[in-house]
Amino acid sequence: MSHMQEEAVKGRTNGLIRLNETVTWRAKHIGKMRELTTKIIAMKEGEHFTDEMTEGDFTHMKHEHHFREIGNGTVMIDIMDFGTPYGWFGRMFERFYLRKYMTRLLKHRNDVIKDYAESEKWRVVLD
Repeated sequence: MSHMQEEAVKGRTNGLIRLNETVTWRAKHIGKMRELTTKIIAMKEGEHFTDEMTEGDFTHMKHEHHFREIGNGTVMIDIMDFGTPYGWFGRMFERFYLRKYMTRLLKHRNDVIKDYAESEKWRVVLD
């Protein structure tokens, strides 16, 4: 996602990530370059995988990705749970801004994934 200058910088940086592997992402979010490291803690190929933050700005973050075949396509369902530091200020920031920001981020990522999956772009990722 180029507008966020997002790139994988450590761990699995290309191809498909596997169970117990990690990846560190560097990206610009909310005006600052940030790093987030996640580990794949659960995976059933073709059905679901879950990544969990091991290092980053959140107090915790868990992101489940579920896939369901429908007709001649696939539906992807994201479930994300995260928490913010900084006490009451963090909770207010999360409630009034960060939840919407994260929802927009996931929707944008899903649009990019859909574009790759429904075109020949996926070959660049897997070749």
